[in-house]
Amino acid sequence: MDSEALARQVIGKLRGAGHQAYLVGGCVRDLLIGITPKDFDIATSALPEEVKRTFRNCRLIGRRFRLAHVFFGRDIIEVATFRAMSAPEPGAEPPEPAADLDDDVGPEDEEELDELDDELDDENDENDDDDDDDEADESTVLAEAGPHQKGFHGGRPLAGRDRSRHAGAGDDDDEDRVTDEHGRILRDNAYGTIDDDVWRRDFTANALYYNIADFSIWDYAGGVEDIAARRLKLIGDPVTRYREDPVRMLRAARFEAKLGFSLDGATGTAIPELRELLASVPPARLFDETLKLFLTGHGAKSLDVLVKHGLFGELLPTVASYLQRHPDGPVAKLLRQGLKNTDQRVASGKPVTPTFLFALLLYGPFVEIIEKQPPEKWHDIGTIVDSIDRAARAAQGRISIPKRFSLGVREMFAAQPRLEQPRGRRALRMLEQPRFRAGFDLLLLRAEIGLASQELADWWTKVQEVSQTDRDRMADALGPPRQGGEGGGGRRPRRRRRRGRGRASAAT
Repeated sequence: MDSEALARQVIGKLRGAGHQAYLVGGCVRDLLIGITPKDFDIATSALPEEVKRTFRNCRLIGRRFRLAHVFFGRDIIEVATFRAMSAPEPGAEPPEPAADLDDDVGPEDEEELDELDDELDDENDENDDDDDDDEADESTVLAEAGPHQKGFHGGRPLAGRDRSRHAGAGDDDDEDRVTDEHGRILRDNAYGTIDDDVWRRDFTANALYYNIADFSIWDYAGGVEDIAARRLKLIGDPVTRYREDPVRMLRAARFEAKLGFSLDGATGTAIPELRELLASVPPARLFDETLKLFLTGHGAKSLDVLVKHGLFGELLPTVASYLQRHPDGPVAKLLRQGLKNTDQRVASGKPVTPTFLFALLLYGPFVEIIEKQPPEKWHDIGTIVDSIDRAARAAQGRISIPKRFSLGVREMFAAQPRLEQPRGRRALRMLEQPRFRAGFDLLLLRAEIGLASQELADWWTKVQEVSQTDRDRMADALGPPRQGGEGGGGRRPRRRRRRGRGRASAAT
């Protein structure tokens, strides 16, 4: 069953339990644009604990924003409770849920990322149970509705409302809505109604609610018009909204790259003065955002947009610094071509990996570090490993890179000398290495840019396609292994000591 059907099921079950539930956000936006949504997100009047009681296959996550994840095998449907515009009155707060291991972990925490980043492609799924009343296809319904045929709850809600009051101004007395000295929200678990919830969303294009009961779109903030104009606009005062959550600047850049929208007025102009606030965002959350920027099919465009708004330097300072000093060098070409290749793989439905992404991103800082060593050590595996480790540690000043990915990057770089200097049949052992394919892909890209031999890249391509007999023949044609091992930097053969001579020497 696909995500759309699962979302319909979850909505149906929540409604059957007496709660309101709507498709919300990016899925509604994408359907209006004509894009097949990857995620179907749900907003509901049910409290997280009520969602958990409704679905046995549910767990609660999140510290900053408490969410419910409903599991269907490997598919995760994320359900969010309507947020209030301010904290509830004393005594009206929802009951504090009992703490458990699942409940204390949020998607912005490194522990959760380490558990789930094999499923990062599914991290924003928000689905629901079946709606027996209607089995109509949402894509068809929205396409027939068109961009200007909308249903509204209680008329046009914009009339008579002070948008800035609801969009991030908040009350100083809020207790369930905690911010730091910069205005960044640290905790926000005050719940309200759909009329409150809309003003807590970020962009007008994402503040659309689709009611599958009557096929109406509830548009409180003019999002349909902004989508038609291909305009990305923050709800409320952009400075306040960016201070509440600096990651919104990265989200704005991502949507600009993904959708081709332009940033409206202060939504764009406020970024240069506030981009330094990204330094206060937890590194694990920035890792999550980095994957969304570069591994969802628009990585090459994301790089251009991030550089344009000055955000790339806040995300990966050492990488941005290198590219700024060498904008047209081979490493910059390698990064851009690698991102284009990744985008093509996503478009073709092929898997992509954070390991290869960070190999591309760290290539510039790696080169800068290793070139400070004597040239004769550039192909030494120990020097290579030390240099890439230093480059990764520097990047982790801003982004938390899980160890399994940083170790994978190390293995990719360590494989390059062996791939570039194969000798004899020992070279064929590389084909059995778990990271061979990743190292080989990096070699192909380096050869494409001119940083490695195209002839060797072709040899490794062919040797994977032929029989074992032909592989042996190709390896024999390379010549015997060099002393010290292929690739340089290997250990020299140890000379065996003769015990007799050793004793005689010691006796004299």
